[in-house]
Amino acid sequence: MSAVRRQAPRNVAAVSRALAVLDALAGPDAELGTNELARRTGVNASTVSRLLSTLAEAGYVTQAPSGRYRLGVRLVQLGQAFSDRLDLRELARPLLEELVAATGETATLSVAGAHEAVTVDYAYPRQAVQSVAQVGRPSVAHATATGKVLLAFGGVLPPPGSLPRYTARTIADPRSLVREIERVRRQGWADAVGEREPDLAAIAAPVRGSRGELAAILGVQGPAARFEEAARERALTVLAAAASGLSARLGWLPTA
Repeated sequence: MSAVRRQAPRNVAAVSRALAVLDALAGPDAELGTNELARRTGVNASTVSRLLSTLAEAGYVTQAPSGRYRLGVRLVQLGQAFSDRLDLRELARPLLEELVAATGETATLSVAGAHEAVTVDYAYPRQAVQSVAQVGRPSVAHATATGKVLLAFGGVLPPPGSLPRYTARTIADPRSLVREIERVRRQGWADAVGEREPDLAAIAAPVRGSRGELAAILGVQGPAARFEEAARERALTVLAAAASGLSARLGWLPTA
């Protein structure tokens, strides 16, 4: 039997050129003229002019009063349609499993609530001793790594008044909590060791949505005796990569 020959993908040149124009308009300059677009894309100016006319008619670009072009509202509509169809848990699941494989500890996915972050998914390691996670369990804002990320990046205010103390290490002073949240914001991640439960250690990192907003929180947690400082430092690299990867899947483009 003869082998089946696969045909190489055949690109449509006009579509490739139109996409190059859109990519150029998505760059740091808000508006570009025809000649500048031609220079940046390597497409001759007359072809760029025809592409812009076609894209403008469909709403993908719009012409500013200056005569230059910028991205059109149709792209916003398509982006929203894409966002509406995203399943956060489905996107995050492989990353949770990768975190478990890399760290040997429990990985969690949380989303922001009105005052606390709430666990929506998790993955367990194959360890005799595991850190228990539960779907729907809130993360106390001032006493957990996930909660601190919410306070630092989610636009949620710290709890008013005195703070409940769960262990001897819980941050119960509001001024100390403000300093802690500032630290989390500067470094881009949070940790909590024995602050909600005496034997629990955790780290957490923010996941960004397409507009840079806090879309979710990824965390890794385990028994404090096993998930000690050196283990947390090793896990942090993997966690940061997972958070960046999930942010990219949600459409976040970090600025340089």
